[in-house]
Amino acid sequence: MTSVFDATVCELGEGPLWHPLRQQLYWFDITGRTLYTQTDDETKAVRFDTFVSAAGWIDANRLMIASARELFIHDLNSGTNTHVCPLEADNAVTRSNDGRADPQGGFWIGTMGCNAEQDAGAIYRWYRGELRRLFAPITISNAISFAPDSRTAFFTDSAVAKVMRVTLDADGWPNSEPEVFLDLGPAGREPDGAVIDRDGLMWLAEWGSSRVAAYAPDGSLVRTVPVDAPHTTCPAFGGPDLTTLFCASARQGLTASGRAAAPLSGMTFTAANVARGQQEHQVIL
Repeated sequence: MTSVFDATVCELGEGPLWHPLRQQLYWFDITGRTLYTQTDDETKAVRFDTFVSAAGWIDANRLMIASARELFIHDLNSGTNTHVCPLEADNAVTRSNDGRADPQGGFWIGTMGCNAEQDAGAIYRWYRGELRRLFAPITISNAISFAPDSRTAFFTDSAVAKVMRVTLDADGWPNSEPEVFLDLGPAGREPDGAVIDRDGLMWLAEWGSSRVAAYAPDGSLVRTVPVDAPHTTCPAFGGPDLTTLFCASARQGLTASGRAAAPLSGMTFTAANVARGQQEHQVIL
């Protein structure tokens, strides 16, 4: 069982990122348009004027952040933002969702409809100045993650409940057709965000299931970590030795009675000595 890492309640907590240089966890409340971090038991918040959902670290002071309309660089010290490129800027229906840096220094980001409109989204990769659409249509982009071999990527359309696997070339671009890695449809589970640990296990948040589940490279279920919130959204590994599991959660989608029954929903959770994660990859400009 996890415990509460931070009691800040997010309507739609997402995108936890352990910054290896700052030794801090960052996470988002997408609909709250806020980036959070915790230092010395103090929670700090940075507000934005649009939805923000995912980040990758560039150096000790800068993050690449995905918003509803662009990728931009956020300076953690000065608070200034620098535009990188548009992200479906002409489409008022969509926003960014799940994202993660890849082993080659690129940044993958998914989009989706603000109201989960069917097939409204896509998955993109930014790499050395180029933003390229990789997979479409996607209804709810999630589970963007990378195996330790640096040649395998994963993603899902949560609405389909299938986690896909695709091989990458030396520069990190997909060079095969995606194949099914996990089909959670028969079990009635919905895949959300995911991260791969150092041994190649996928730690997958399962929306509506109050858990993070670990799957082996052959797709078999290895173990589960219960979370005291129905809607787990995305895990991350952090801490000095990367053995601490963090997980964001959401209140979105819960009825009033559901929120009352799960009062910790929307908080960010932690569990010690679960597995050893990979260090989050650096975005190379």
